[in-house]
Amino acid sequence: MALICEPRGFAVMNYLRLLTAAFALAHAAVVPIPALAQVIKVEPMATPAQAGAIPLGTGGVADMPAESWFLLNGRATVRNVSVATLTPVLPPKGKATGAAMIVAPGGGFVMESIDAEAMKPARWLADHGIAAFVLKYRLDATPADMDAFKQAALARFAAAIAAGAKGGADIRSPAVALADAQAAMRLVRARAAEWAIDPKRVGYLGFSAGAIMGLDVVKAANPGTMPDLLAAIYPSMATTAVAGNAPPLFVAVASDDELFGQQGYGLPDSWRRARKPVELHVYEHGGHGFGFEGKPGTTSAGWTNALQGWLDAHGWLKRVLSV
Repeated sequence: MALICEPRGFAVMNYLRLLTAAFALAHAAVVPIPALAQVIKVEPMATPAQAGAIPLGTGGVADMPAESWFLLNGRATVRNVSVATLTPVLPPKGKATGAAMIVAPGGGFVMESIDAEAMKPARWLADHGIAAFVLKYRLDATPADMDAFKQAALARFAAAIAAGAKGGADIRSPAVALADAQAAMRLVRARAAEWAIDPKRVGYLGFSAGAIMGLDVVKAANPGTMPDLLAAIYPSMATTAVAGNAPPLFVAVASDDELFGQQGYGLPDSWRRARKPVELHVYEHGGHGFGFEGKPGTTSAGWTNALQGWLDAHGWLKRVLSV
């Protein structure tokens, strides 16, 4: 793993510096707090208005510190989420195709990269006529103190990196997060007429932990929650069970992914063996968390072109429902 000293120019590197420090932690007994301060830039941020956010009504999380927003290397990030919400980002009426996507950001289930892995792709989807719904899901509790949070987050990523180096890191969604993703699918379908959406064209786009959550939604195969398309961006690549009604799958990952790059290609192979449509894009460089715009100077910077082509091939960029 190359050490990243300057993230400027990267569209999304919300936790690349966390991964850098976590890599060091995975190979040492401890990384002192002063050293972390030089690697991870955290700045205070006022809680945004979150206009239009719809509570999912899935409950809270016991003993959770107050929800906290901050800038992690310049990107809006949230932690200690105890109440899940869904925020619509809708296309102009004349441009809407009738398709929809739940968008779930990553962050190791200890934080969520709302700006870079949720709002940016949501606006891109809306620009292409697809109604987007940003899912802010419930997280594992972390210490209220920021330095203690850094250590907890680093420990989480370090464990995943250590397991990934051995081909492991088969991470599962916390029960509360999975319930939130399932509730989001049900809500969009239940209110499809209100948003001029075809309830049979509701997909899911997830990054990292958000992608793992989407795969778990498919695996659970609960009534009304199965997405019609699933796009998993740098997810766990471990072999998985595939439901009989699993949707077409799109996967984008870098071969030098610090968390999942040593796992092989069990995930797309699982879809292929189940005779389900699957499309896989592996980029030579990009690391974990190359984000919506990819890592500049690498072919991962063009991954959204592949996503657009895949959506078009499935008819999601064409106006089908009268809206």
